[in-house]
Amino acid sequence: MDTAVINAPYETLALYIDGEFIGANGRPEQDVVNPSSEAVIARLPLATREDLDRALTSAQKAFLSWRRTSPLERAKILRRVAELVRERAPQIARNITLDQGKPLAEALQEVTSSAEHAEWHAEECRRTYGRVIPARTPNVRQLVIREPVGVCAAFTPWNFPFVLSIRKMVAALGAGCTLIIKGPEDSPSAVVALARLFHEAGLPRGCLNVVWGVPAEVSQHLISSPIVRKVAFTGSVGVGKSLAELAGAHMKRVTMELGGHAPVLVFEDADLEAAARFLSRTKARNAGQVCMAPSRFFVHERVYDHFLGLFSSDYGHLKVGDGLAPETQMGPLAHARRIDAMQTLVADARARHGTVLFGGERLPSTGFFFPPTVVVDVPDDARLMREEPFGPVVPIARFRDTSEVIARANALPLGLASYVFTNSIATATQVTNDLEVGMININHFGIALAETPLGGIKDSGIGSEGGTETFDGYLTTKFISQAAQVP
Repeated sequence: MDTAVINAPYETLALYIDGEFIGANGRPEQDVVNPSSEAVIARLPLATREDLDRALTSAQKAFLSWRRTSPLERAKILRRVAELVRERAPQIARNITLDQGKPLAEALQEVTSSAEHAEWHAEECRRTYGRVIPARTPNVRQLVIREPVGVCAAFTPWNFPFVLSIRKMVAALGAGCTLIIKGPEDSPSAVVALARLFHEAGLPRGCLNVVWGVPAEVSQHLISSPIVRKVAFTGSVGVGKSLAELAGAHMKRVTMELGGHAPVLVFEDADLEAAARFLSRTKARNAGQVCMAPSRFFVHERVYDHFLGLFSSDYGHLKVGDGLAPETQMGPLAHARRIDAMQTLVADARARHGTVLFGGERLPSTGFFFPPTVVVDVPDDARLMREEPFGPVVPIARFRDTSEVIARANALPLGLASYVFTNSIATATQVTNDLEVGMININHFGIALAETPLGGIKDSGIGSEGGTETFDGYLTTKFISQAAQVP
């Protein structure tokens, strides 16, 4: 990466309301901390109630004209955003590493891949087709048209602050809606950068607004407002249920991608070496802080020992360190709370007679570092097998037959992603038919692309983002029946 980018100053943090970037100017502020050094790198201005009301008014005013904008014009802006994403990716990625912690290569991949989401929505927004329904009488025309739902409120998490925010931005704006987004206060630079990109791309003022604040207070204020007609959220199951309850009280539609605890099924006919290396690197991505991360490993008893040796050999030797260091393969956890969560899960596993093969304790250095950790002989009722770890701790268990492992995989109220390793078409077919999840990967990672739907079932969410389903949550259906004359 260019030296000028590495040494560039961190993002100037701000609110973005009605086309203006707004600094603290006496507002409350919050520290932004580098998880590798625990140093404060910036102060984030938090919105007042007046700021939230201004954002609501701005979004409502902008919606009246943006909804009438040609899809061709919306597409033009989204394509320009994609161009700017690629141009500014190194600087944006470096700032994500500074405030979120992930290795620079991962941050850069997150940013550059996000350009595809803008391009996909630029194309799909030109295809929000309606239809003609044949009428029962010759002088009647029956039409179905799709219209933008209105002002949307979005709430995005700290683990993938750029891609999870741009997904919601391009879906809402491409559909003809306007948006108020509250990004993650722990890793805010990506969302401010996105606001600058849309601003530079020519998005009319008020169409996109960025606010920060105490999450419960901001969500209560925005969702309760009659101006907001749609809520989009990515985050934990608990918070998602609270927001869904609030939205339901006001009859507002929601799209929610919530937590998971992805089962990994390794069958005896799998390519064990390839599966072990793939799972090691996939689990280490973002230090395991990925809602779709492989997190409950079930390995056929006939190949269990062999797989365990292969996986441990790779996973246990990953280089943990500062995300800006070129040799780093896994960065820190995002904040101290994740360290506490990892230690609690490991302690519970030990109390239930699980064995920690390696890792299990916070690394003795400055920063929120927790090592790759493998725990075996963990019963299915242990917290580690029932609660999403959202970190680099891996439980590995044995299974005997397909029906048994499917039942164990489906035993939780979560159903987001899953991973299956087998060379049998019959096994793959049975598993894909019976697993209760929204997304299944067989022998690779093939989800979360711009052209594919992303979403879960059960407690893991409602609706999908991406793919041809992407605008479903942002459009209403209007039926028109028109007669040539009054009968």
